Amino acid sequence: MHRISIQIDDRTYAALRKQAFEEKRSMASIVRECLEKSVARPPLTMKDFPWLGASRSKQGKKESVGRDHDDALADAIEARWRRK
Repeated sequence: MHRISIQIDDRTYAALRKQAFEEKRSMASIVRECLEKSVARPPLTMKDFPWLGASRSKQGKKESVGRDHDDALADAIEARWRRK
């Protein structure tokens, strides 16, 4: 994966953040999904990354934080919001 920086207006940011919270996903995963759809290429699958899941991690509820990093991040953010 590559990292990029983008700038979005406040209204778009608020809508993205709300959607991420409601779907219990990271904002990055939603942006990636939208970009994949907009460039009309098939979504990537685990077959595209055969090396993922080669090792196991017992961090939290996720068996493979490397593979499920967006879910693990969403869980951590949600837990933090509940503590506030």
